Amino acid sequence: MILIKNVEVYSPEYKGKKDVFVSGGKISLIEDNINFENEKIKIIDGSGKKLTPGFIDQHVHITGGGGEGSFKTRAPEITLSKLTTAGITTVVGLLGTDGTTRSVENLVSKAKALKEEGITVFAHTGSYEYPSVTVTGSIKKDICFIDEIIGVKLALSDHRAPNVSNLELQRVASDARVAGMLSGKPGIVVLHMGDGKKGLQPVREILEETEIPMKTIRPTHVNRREELLKEAFDYAKAGGKIDLTCGIKEQFTPGRCIKRALEENVPSENITISSDGYGSWSKYDEAGNLVKMGVSSVSSLHNEFKQMVNELDFTVEDALVYLTSNVAKGLEVYPRKGCVAEGSDADLLLLDENLDIDTVIANGKVMIENKEILVYGSYEQM
Repeated sequence: MILIKNVEVYSPEYKGKKDVFVSGGKISLIEDNINFENEKIKIIDGSGKKLTPGFIDQHVHITGGGGEGSFKTRAPEITLSKLTTAGITTVVGLLGTDGTTRSVENLVSKAKALKEEGITVFAHTGSYEYPSVTVTGSIKKDICFIDEIIGVKLALSDHRAPNVSNLELQRVASDARVAGMLSGKPGIVVLHMGDGKKGLQPVREILEETEIPMKTIRPTHVNRREELLKEAFDYAKAGGKIDLTCGIKEQFTPGRCIKRALEENVPSENITISSDGYGSWSKYDEAGNLVKMGVSSVSSLHNEFKQMVNELDFTVEDALVYLTSNVAKGLEVYPRKGCVAEGSDADLLLLDENLDIDTVIANGKVMIENKEILVYGSYEQM
């Protein structure tokens, strides 16, 4: 049991200075003043700090990305403390380009491991390729019967994409949609968007030709180039949900793109931010030769939040929604996740006056306190 005293609460909307009591992994009470005297209750002084929901990063290569520059460029698996020190208490894992040397089985195993270590983890079946790599041989069965799997990944408009036809894209989306309905999960298609000239055109075409709801297809990396961003804004205006990726060149940072989106009356609730953590970024010349590559960090999510507040004049509560409540609603786990409310999971961050992460609580367990890591992953300290 934990009692956080005298803290400024952002749910993400500002709630004022409160006391927050955590018990059984849940937020049990939020009051102006709570007084419990029991040696079993851990007291945390929140004076001068902000209490926010834990960040939800819905696009992380938890088993490592990369591999496009041969085997030596394979990124390693992520560790627990890399996520918690970035303020991430809920993560969605997925594969990328490599569905050949990496597998959905490995992905689900890593998701289960991180769950055992204390955070909340979901995953997507599939990878860039088509037919989708799966555990059961079926997108529908993976989503229905594997607890962690909530959707499917596919790549579009990219030189590494499988160049699916509209009919094939329809089938993937239909399978995800029906499986989500059967299992009580989001049943979504996460579309890696590349630099290809077709952009979102195939998505627009199948939505016009079918009854598939827009919410089923979630394009990500839409801030990688101007034409794609404009298409994404139109998609979000029509009711679709779009995801902006951290770490993209300066004029296309998520915060700057959101500023533009709001000026163009794009509904803010249809926009989310993710890190693409532990995925590779790559640059190719005009002949298609790899010239440079690296690996993204999950800390970019927190860094983007700070930049939005400190440099782009977002309020704390306005910046938070894109990393917390909007994501939770899109994943259909709100208000269990993504807010500070009685009955919600105790996934909480304490931020200091500089918006740096001071304390991290995941599912009611203190993972980091006073900027000191208390809980490491199984092999992190070898």
